[in-house]
Amino acid sequence: MDPARAGTSADVPLLSQQNSPTRENNRWMIWRAVFNVSTTIIGAGIMSIPATLKVLGVIPAFLLIVLVAILVDITVNFMLRSTYAGQSTTYAGLMKENFGKIGDVFSGKGEHLGILQEWFGIHWWNSRYLSILYTVLFVVLPLVLYRRVESLWFSSAVAIFLAIVFVGICTVMAVIAIAKGKIVRPRMLPELNSTSSFFNLFTAIPVIVTAFAFHFNVHPIGIELGKPGAMTTAVKISLVICAAIYFSIGIFGYLLFGDSINVDILVNFGKSSGSVAISPILNDVVRLSYALHLMLVFPLLNFSLRANIDELIFPKKEHLATDTKRFMYITLILLALSYVVAIAIPSIWYIYQFMGSTSNACLAFIFPGAIALRDVHGLSSRKDKIIAVVMIVVAVVTSIIAIAANIYYLIGNSS
Repeated sequence: MDPARAGTSADVPLLSQQNSPTRENNRWMIWRAVFNVSTTIIGAGIMSIPATLKVLGVIPAFLLIVLVAILVDITVNFMLRSTYAGQSTTYAGLMKENFGKIGDVFSGKGEHLGILQEWFGIHWWNSRYLSILYTVLFVVLPLVLYRRVESLWFSSAVAIFLAIVFVGICTVMAVIAIAKGKIVRPRMLPELNSTSSFFNLFTAIPVIVTAFAFHFNVHPIGIELGKPGAMTTAVKISLVICAAIYFSIGIFGYLLFGDSINVDILVNFGKSSGSVAISPILNDVVRLSYALHLMLVFPLLNFSLRANIDELIFPKKEHLATDTKRFMYITLILLALSYVVAIAIPSIWYIYQFMGSTSNACLAFIFPGAIALRDVHGLSSRKDKIIAVVMIVVAVVTSIIAIAANIYYLIGNSS
C-alpha cells in the first residue's frame, strides 16, 4: 500500500474491520465479500442475457458463459497476486505500478411505457426523463453520499435476493408454459444462413463479457479481506452463483418469450409478448423488483469509480472521505454524467456491445493479461504468460470483429 496514499478512498473498507477474526468471522467476511462481488457482477447485464441465447443458441451460450467465468477467475488472480505483492490500492494504481502513468490513464427513448405511465397515464411529470431524475435525486444520491460503504454488504445481499426473485418468477412462468405446451423449442445452435449471420455471433460475446466485468471492484473488496486466498474464494463462489443465475434467466427467458425476446427482457414483460399471457400485477412486480436491484447496485459501482478517478486526478491529495468539497464535486459530477448517459442511450444492448468490445474487454482481459506479462514482481509462471498472451490475442481479435459487426449493423439499420 502506497504510503503517500495511505487512507485513500479505496482503503475505506467495504467490510467492517476485525482486530482478531475467528474462523467463523473469516467465513462470514468471505460471504459478505461474495454478496458485494456478486452484486457488482449482476447489474443490468442480466436483462440482455436471454437475447444472447437467441443469437448464439443454447449450447454455445452456455459454453461461452462458463468460459468467460473461468477467464475472469484467471484474470482476477493475476490482479490479486500483483496487488498484494505491490503497493496499489485501486485498479488505476495497479496499472500505474506496472506501466507507469500511461497505464494509470488507460484504466481509468422508451420502447414501452414505464410503470408510472401505466398506473397514472402519460403526463409530463412521469416522463422517462423525470422518472430517472426522481430516482437519481431521492434514491441514488443519498446512497452514494456515504463516505464509508462497510454496510453495503447487506444492501448487496438484498440486491442478489431481488435478482434471484426475478429469475425465480421467469423460471416458474416458463415451467408453467412448458406444462401447457405453449413454448416453441429453442434453438440449440445458431442459424448460419449467411456471412452476416456468422459475424452477428460476435455481437453477443461483448454482452456476456460486460455481464461478468467487476474487476474495478477487486481492490476495495480484496484489500479489506487482506488475504489473497480469501478473496480468491469469494470470487470463485460469486462466479459460480452468477453463472448459474445468468444461464437460468437466459434459458427460461428464452423459453418464455421465444424469438420475440427483446434485447432488454423487461421490455417483453411490459409488452406481455411471447407464449404466455402475463398479468399486469406480475409485470409490475418483476420490473419494480429489478429496478430496486439496480438502485442498490449503483452505489457499489460508484464507490470504485469515484476512488479510481480521485487517484487519477488527485494522486497527492489527502483522503477523499476527509475532503468534503472534493468528495461532493466528484460524486455529483459522476451522478450527473450517469443521468445524461441514461437519457442519451436508452438501449442497453448497444452499450454492452461497444463497452464489451472496448473498455470491458480491456479491464477484464487485456489489462490483467498485460500485468501478468509485465510481471514487475516476478510472480508469473510460463503457463501464466502463455495464458495471458492467448487471452489478449483472442480478446483483441473478437473485439475488432464485434466492433466492425456492430458498426455494420448500425449503418444498415439507419439506412
